Amino acid sequence: MGDLLVPFQFPFMQNALLIVVLIAPAAAMLSTFLVLKGWSLMGDATSHAVLPGVVLAYMAGIPLLLGAFVAGLICALGTGFIKDNSRIKQDTVMGVVFSGMFGLGIVIYTQIETGLHLDHILFGNMLGVGAQDLWTAGLISGAVALILGVKWRDFLAHSFDPVQARMIGLRIAWLHYGLLAILSATIVAMLSSVGIILSVAYLIAPGAIAFLLTRRFVSMMGVAVAVALLAGVFGTYAAFWLDAAPAPTIVLVLTALFLVAFGVRRLRERAVP
Repeated sequence: MGDLLVPFQFPFMQNALLIVVLIAPAAAMLSTFLVLKGWSLMGDATSHAVLPGVVLAYMAGIPLLLGAFVAGLICALGTGFIKDNSRIKQDTVMGVVFSGMFGLGIVIYTQIETGLHLDHILFGNMLGVGAQDLWTAGLISGAVALILGVKWRDFLAHSFDPVQARMIGLRIAWLHYGLLAILSATIVAMLSSVGIILSVAYLIAPGAIAFLLTRRFVSMMGVAVAVALLAGVFGTYAAFWLDAAPAPTIVLVLTALFLVAFGVRRLRERAVP
């Protein structure tokens, strides 16, 4: 029994587990709205688009997270503006914008001399997070979870039927761009841990798994949070024994849980005459 608790004796593992617990609830709650609204690719686009903001913030000597938030917000708002003012579909706009922003970030990065590790930005560095990372992730994730917890009915109405939401007096523009701002903030909270690329899994998989397992939104949100916490803690713990990076291991756990949820859903459908 004592050997099973070995990972918890190391400070770097304690920090890795703690940051997962901090970011998982907010990311999972947000993922339910992204899945219902069909914005899964928006999380992908925004997570890639923060790279030029991170590099430019490093060059300017300002906090990297501030640059990431501004870049992600510009990408999200720009995508929404182009989609609303052109005939191009949203998925096409997102593909163009995020690939352009990501390419810009790579080009800028290759032109400067820096001690900034690109792989840490892209894939995270969960085993290297410190007190500042924990505070940043905790404050941002806490604020996001609080906003979504208080205003979930408004965001849900906007996700299902924006026209009906406008008719009952909701401010659609505020909800639309507010959700985009929350998305950017959540990605910033995950930047130091799971990184840019692997944050996409946390923004999609928990909501998708919960969508397969339940039909009520409150239950869906609860299942998504539980799935994100389970995958985060178990993936980090398993990575210690596998001598693997925690973030990719968490993604593999999420993928396995999705396949299990898909199988359970299929069995339920076959059981119904």
